[in-house]
Amino acid sequence: MNVIQTSGLGKRYGGGWALRDCTLALAAGHLAAIVGPNGAGKTTLLNMLAGLAMPTAGTATVLGDQDPGSAAALDSIAFVAQDAPVYKNLLVSDMVHLTRNLNRHFDQRYARARLAQLEIPLKKRAGKLSGGQQAQLALTLALARRPRLLILDEPLSSLDPLARRDFLTTVLTAMADDGVSVLLSSHSLPELDRVADYLIVLARGRLQLAGEIDEVLARHRLLTGPAGEAGACARRFPTVQVQQADAQAHLLVATDAADPAPPGWEAHPVGLEELVLAYLRAPSERALGRAGLPGLSHVDQAEPTRAAR
Repeated sequence: MNVIQTSGLGKRYGGGWALRDCTLALAAGHLAAIVGPNGAGKTTLLNMLAGLAMPTAGTATVLGDQDPGSAAALDSIAFVAQDAPVYKNLLVSDMVHLTRNLNRHFDQRYARARLAQLEIPLKKRAGKLSGGQQAQLALTLALARRPRLLILDEPLSSLDPLARRDFLTTVLTAMADDGVSVLLSSHSLPELDRVADYLIVLARGRLQLAGEIDEVLARHRLLTGPAGEAGACARRFPTVQVQQADAQAHLLVATDAADPAPPGWEAHPVGLEELVLAYLRAPSERALGRAGLPGLSHVDQAEPTRAAR
């Protein structure tokens, strides 16, 4: 079952597109990381999937065939927005009580037990908690709804390294214990490299790359060879990024690992951070919309950029 399915999904605000032509299929059981610069369309995509915004174009379904924002979807999706939204003036116990009353399904015993385990006092105002405690409170209330899909929009942005680690540990535990699928937007590539198994790259309001991380990395390589032959090498492989000096060139290319490097060139594996940054830095026409590689999803319609052009 696909927990997320979109086709040509887009959202327009005024005269510009925040997201357009986004086609995705995410199977259940993944922790999918959405990465991209500010303004790439990450929050717009998450809001549409959570039913908080209506698309201007295209379609989206969640949890099989449910419409985002429908009663069935709302019962099965938990959404934690950026900055761990809590009512600052309410006691933690009041936050639990309020969330229980606003949802048809809420495991209050789980919520109280989880807060006790985290040593978050029920009689303390939410606004007086540390940033990490506020994030854990918001996450606990979301998980107490027993969702099938957990959507997290930049939950790590204001947390220190220890709080980020504790937050992600809670998410991974929920996946292991309850089978929750997770869609996580974040700028923190090192943490994502540690926990995510699916990658979604957005830039300039378009989907640039999507796929299981192991598969994506296996189908990209860094080729190093003579600068004078960079053009010929780029014509052979769909090229994401070219870095060229006087004597040597480095090409990040999409290709089957079984395809040998040209004579005089060396092939090296690519790390997640290196790959993501290459796609984010490349102009939109460099997105490999026509790479045709199994396991990779692209939507840009332009041909791959070649170093010779």
